[in-house]
Amino acid sequence: MFKPTGVIPALVTPLDKNGNLMEDALRRVIDYTIAGGVHGLFILGSSGEIYGLTNEQKRRVVEITVEHTAGRVPVYCGASEITTRDCIQTAKMVEEVGGVSALSVLTPYFMTPTQSELIDHFTAIAKSTDLPIILYGNEGRTQVKIDVNTCAELSKVDNIIGIKDSSGDMTKLAEYLRVTDRDSFSVLAGRDTLIYAGLCHGGTGAIASTANIAPKLVADIYNTFVAGDYKKSLELQFKLAPLRLAVDKATFPVVLKEGLRMVGVDVGYSFAPAAEMSPESRKQLENVLKDLELYQTN
Repeated sequence: MFKPTGVIPALVTPLDKNGNLMEDALRRVIDYTIAGGVHGLFILGSSGEIYGLTNEQKRRVVEITVEHTAGRVPVYCGASEITTRDCIQTAKMVEEVGGVSALSVLTPYFMTPTQSELIDHFTAIAKSTDLPIILYGNEGRTQVKIDVNTCAELSKVDNIIGIKDSSGDMTKLAEYLRVTDRDSFSVLAGRDTLIYAGLCHGGTGAIASTANIAPKLVADIYNTFVAGDYKKSLELQFKLAPLRLAVDKATFPVVLKEGLRMVGVDVGYSFAPAAEMSPESRKQLENVLKDLELYQTN
């Protein structure tokens, strides 16, 4: 079974002011992140504003990413809708397009299912597709938790191969690792400040939004760790922290798109009501990127 490893940026979806897909900009951000040494690409996640895209736009994002990536790195794709039915519909679309290595499925949002309902939800999606499934918990945004026992139960489903944990709770991430089979089930950090810590506990990598902006820095946290240079890996993790903390300075994912613009990759705008950064926050982000020697003046 496929095993997700390394640093995988949760790619933004380039959009113009009217919410239309900027296809060439998507190709540019794909090339920019791959050139930075990332180990995969994750599209149609929360960073990719899946919640605002039409079904036609979702399909086009998958088609362009698979075609333009051309096998250089694995492609991961979100199937994160509110209902089980709609998640299955997106999963089937992704499978029809082809070329995707695994699906990531976020917990439902707005509704708050029980843990038993979550098990049924993820199991039904897994049974609907031959693609490997990565569970995705982001309770800060969805208000829905994936309990440790729920993760342990779901890890027994044949094609559920891992979990991305964005809770920021290191104890929970470590417990996911303790109660699952680390040979067949991967735990990926979803909080960019905890990539090193996750690796120390036996995690296999991270799905990281900041890798849109600083792909080499984030990828090298993983690369230096697996090479045995733990001191350097920790130094790089601390170097990344100010950028991750800056992501919360505006409505998500505005900072990611502004950061990409500052490093020379224009990916347009976010869906309204998300608006532009304040001048103060933009200046803070600019200073962070100058410190990282990523800021482009042109």
